[in-house]
Amino acid sequence: MKYFLSSLLFLFCFVPLLHAQQSVRFSYLAERLTDTSGVLQIHLKSSDSTSFFAAEQSAADNPFTAQLHVAGKDSMVAIHRVTAIGKPMVEKDNGEHTLTLYPDSVTFVYPLHLNKDSSTIKGTFVWLGRKGDDYPSNEEKFVVHLPAVVSAANTSENVPVADQTVWSVFLLTFGAGLLAIITPCVFPLIPVTVSFFLKRSKTRTEGIRNAVWYSISIIAIYTIPTLLLTLIFGDTVLYTISTSAITNLLFFVIFIVFSISFFGAFELNLPSSWANKADQKAGKGGLSGIFFMALTLVIVSFSCTGPIVGTLLGQTSAKGVSIAPVIGMLGFGVGLALPFSLFAFFPSMLSALPKSGGWLNSVKVTFGFIELALALKFLSNVDLIYHWHLLNRDVFLVLWIVVFALMGMYLLGKLKFSHDSDLPYITVPRLFFAIITFSFALYLVPGLWGAPLQPLSGFIPPATTQDFNLDNLNYKIDDLKNGHFSAVPSNGTQALPPQKYIDKLEVPFGLTAYFDLEEGMAAAKILRKPIMLDFTGHSCPNCRKMEEQVWKNPDVLSRIKNNFVLVSLYVDESTELPAAEQIILPNADKLTTVGEKNLNYEVTKFGLNAQPLYMFLDLNGQPLSDVKYGYNPDVNKFIQHLDAVKQKFDTTLK
Repeated sequence: MKYFLSSLLFLFCFVPLLHAQQSVRFSYLAERLTDTSGVLQIHLKSSDSTSFFAAEQSAADNPFTAQLHVAGKDSMVAIHRVTAIGKPMVEKDNGEHTLTLYPDSVTFVYPLHLNKDSSTIKGTFVWLGRKGDDYPSNEEKFVVHLPAVVSAANTSENVPVADQTVWSVFLLTFGAGLLAIITPCVFPLIPVTVSFFLKRSKTRTEGIRNAVWYSISIIAIYTIPTLLLTLIFGDTVLYTISTSAITNLLFFVIFIVFSISFFGAFELNLPSSWANKADQKAGKGGLSGIFFMALTLVIVSFSCTGPIVGTLLGQTSAKGVSIAPVIGMLGFGVGLALPFSLFAFFPSMLSALPKSGGWLNSVKVTFGFIELALALKFLSNVDLIYHWHLLNRDVFLVLWIVVFALMGMYLLGKLKFSHDSDLPYITVPRLFFAIITFSFALYLVPGLWGAPLQPLSGFIPPATTQDFNLDNLNYKIDDLKNGHFSAVPSNGTQALPPQKYIDKLEVPFGLTAYFDLEEGMAAAKILRKPIMLDFTGHSCPNCRKMEEQVWKNPDVLSRIKNNFVLVSLYVDESTELPAAEQIILPNADKLTTVGEKNLNYEVTKFGLNAQPLYMFLDLNGQPLSDVKYGYNPDVNKFIQHLDAVKQKFDTTLK
């Protein structure tokens, strides 16, 4: 009898649970993107029409959610940033909770914050489903191996390692910090500050220590706020901000104001009360007093260093490396602070510094011209995103030619502002700077007729925006001679040409691209060609560099034309999606623009938020390679990668 009752208990309580487990299949995949970041993917698939509830932020807010719990301290999962890949159904229950379900299958993608030595991820995943009136659920334990980051040294196809990008960022910003030293806001303070430390200190050793602490304080003031922003709002917050149309428009206004200030129309300073309060605290002495002396320097020098810092933040954030802005501000701080320590170690070098004078004002005015040119760059990004067509490539180049020609005239003393000192003669350094400036202006002139200007491809608008372009005309003539690459494949079947967004978006060099993944996939299935996904952006300088320096190569161009269906997905495209194509995410955020949809696809499918990114898909929409190929100007490596992907695709067709 006892055995019979036990059997009944097993049948009524455990068999339904066992059935639920058998009807739902799980798969787990962890991928390391950098030493400290990665993604965890949890895939659920049902064989009996079970729908799965979304994984949301907190079960306290909504009990109808899946929950993830990770064991140990080797990794942290960003639960609040979970995204889902699937077809969501949204409905309300009797308690007015918003329920999000995914019929049959769903993939949850969690961003990871990792330790460098993390090798596995252990935890439990509590899922909840619905089938008719039943709500099957269970707690699944998992252990996932975490592969190491594949570096460029181990594969000829991979993206350049992040360390190389970080070092280039540091060196660039370090040089900018040294450049900021010669601005009229900073240069006069060097001898005064160093002499103050040496004379006030009881011993030379103490003076050197104080100067070093002063330098460390400057570095911390520039670096720590950037680090805090990254830690609080996520690795890509500064990247997202820097590529935003609103941010670029704001930078345009700020840089115009700075340039007018540098030309002498008015003085632009932070509120004097900030400097006064910092100065009062600096007078208390000790290490804290020295820190506030450094803060006073940062505030007082803002009118000169602010534009440089703003430019560096924009450029380093756009590289797509999460730590790059922090490294950028570290490099700038080190470059700016280094002379204060250097002159404290070798005070005799102070006598070799040139005296302050009118030359500092000339430096400031020269920066004004440079700020004006950079302002046009930020406005160009906004113009491309919103398709205003105010700053097409030829108009932009004309403005830059005029700006740098005027700058050269100023350096030669042919253009003078009211606050400039008399210039009785031209110094040799000033003459050479004028020669460089006029040469640069003349270098831009052939670009008006379509010259590629490859070194500037990341800064000027793309060639597709130019009204008259001999280069593009040659590509169109070649297409007419040789036939269009994607219209008719060898079997005679014709694919539909691109339809969506072709009135707003273009690709260079006579290529044909689809700007919608579904359209491109449909064409690929007819043409029996793999998809080349080009994640790009209007405000992406490295995308333009790849196009001009790599795509334009005849061997690369022929492969893209003949072997692939090109799908260019702009992550900052402002065109609004039709209501039927707008997406509601599990966290209730709504994707309403083409750019938001494309960026969400890039993040959820490939775990990256950086452009350019080149991924390749088969006819089922699955990646043909695990390599995430980003900015790499090596033409041969790109050709090798294209050939390897094409060979793998051909193998799948057999």
